[in-house]
Amino acid sequence: MARIKADTPKVTRRAQTRLGIALITPLMILVITFFLFPLANAVYYVFVDFNGINLNPPFVGFANFAELFADPRLWPALQNNIIWIVIGTVAPMVIGLALALLMWTVRNGSIFYRLAFFFPYILPGVAIGVVWGWIYDPVRGWLNQALNAIGLNWLTTGWLGNPDTALYAVLATAVWGTSGFIFVILLSALRNVDVELVDAARIDGANGLQRIWYIILPQIMPVFLMITTITLVGGFSVFDIIFIMTGGGPAGATEVLGTYAYTNAFQLNRISYGTTLALVITVLAIPFAVALNRLQRRVSLQGTGA
Repeated sequence: MARIKADTPKVTRRAQTRLGIALITPLMILVITFFLFPLANAVYYVFVDFNGINLNPPFVGFANFAELFADPRLWPALQNNIIWIVIGTVAPMVIGLALALLMWTVRNGSIFYRLAFFFPYILPGVAIGVVWGWIYDPVRGWLNQALNAIGLNWLTTGWLGNPDTALYAVLATAVWGTSGFIFVILLSALRNVDVELVDAARIDGANGLQRIWYIILPQIMPVFLMITTITLVGGFSVFDIIFIMTGGGPAGATEVLGTYAYTNAFQLNRISYGTTLALVITVLAIPFAVALNRLQRRVSLQGTGA
C-alpha cells in the first residue's frame, strides 16, 4: 500500500508530461511549418541569386547585402518608413487616447460609439484603400469638392498624385483605420482606473493634463505600451494600404521597405534581393518590439508591487 502511494506522484508527473507534450505539439508543428522553415528558407535565399526560375541558384555570399547598402532607392524607402513609424504611431495613439478619455464617462450610447469608431479597423484593407482613393480623387473626390465649397480651393491638389502629399494622404487613411482599435482598447483599460485618485487630484488643483499624465496614464501604462508595440512594429512592415492606394508612387514618394521588397521579389523576379530587404525589416523591428515588451513587463510588475 505504501509502495502504491509512493509511485502515485511519479504516475501523476508522467501523465502531466504526456499531457503537456500533447498540448504543445500542434503549436510546435505550426511554428516549425509557418515560421522556422520559412525563416530558414529566407536565410538560404539571402546568400544565393535566385530569380524564381533557376532551381540551382549560384551562391553569392554577402553580395546581396553589399548591394543593399549601395542601393540608392533603399534610403528614401527607409526614410518613408521612419516617417510612417513616427506619425503612424504617435497620431493614432493620441487620437485613440483622446477619444477614450472623452467617452470614459459617457453611459448613454457608448456601445454605438464604440462600434462606430471600431468599424474602420475591421474593414478589409482593400476596401479602405479603394474608398479613400475615391475621396482623394482630384476631380470627383469629395475632399477637393469640400475645400472648394468653403473657399479653400488653393489647398486642392491631386493628393495621391502629388509627391509632396501622397505619403501623408496614405498615412491619414491608415491613422483613420487604426485609431478606432486603439480607442476601444484604451477605453476598456480606463474602466479599471481608480476614479477616487482622479477626483482627489482634481480637488488638489491638478488640471486635466496633469491628471492624465500623473494619475491616469500610469494606471493604464501596460495596456498603453502593448498597443504602442503593436502599432509601432506594424509601421515597419506596412505594405497593403500603400500598395493598394499608390503602389509606392508617384516617383517613389510613398515607397517603403515592404513595397520595395515586393517590387524586387515579384515584379523584377529578384527573389533573393527582395528576401534580403524583408529580413532587414525584421531585423529593424525586433529590437523595438523586445525593448517595449520588456518595458511593459517592468511596468506591470511595478503595478502589482512584485
